[in-house]
Amino acid sequence: MLLAFFLALTAWLLSLVFPWWSLAISGLVLGALLGKSGRHSFGYGFLGIGGLWLLQSLIAHINGNGILAERIANIFSLPQPWLAIIGTVAIGGLAGALTTLTGYYFSETWHKTKR
Repeated sequence: MLLAFFLALTAWLLSLVFPWWSLAISGLVLGALLGKSGRHSFGYGFLGIGGLWLLQSLIAHINGNGILAERIANIFSLPQPWLAIIGTVAIGGLAGALTTLTGYYFSETWHKTKR
């Protein structure tokens, strides 16, 4: 759970300065440092970034009275605007999960070659 919290925090801080894909930086580093297994890294990576993007999407949805989610739903021919938010969370969560998993596997490979 610590991995998910730190991942969401660092990804949010990096997103204040860098583009959205800066989440990969925190995912790689924290996956290498805090990942305990592949499943652990993938799950908490998804939870951390997916939760962050859910929170940010809900804030944007509430502050904009749902206009942005409705327009995105119209672009993709979705029947409900909340499906656009679910899609955003899934894409962000998958990106976080894969970068955290990559960081974990990189760390495992690095430690095996040092022995």
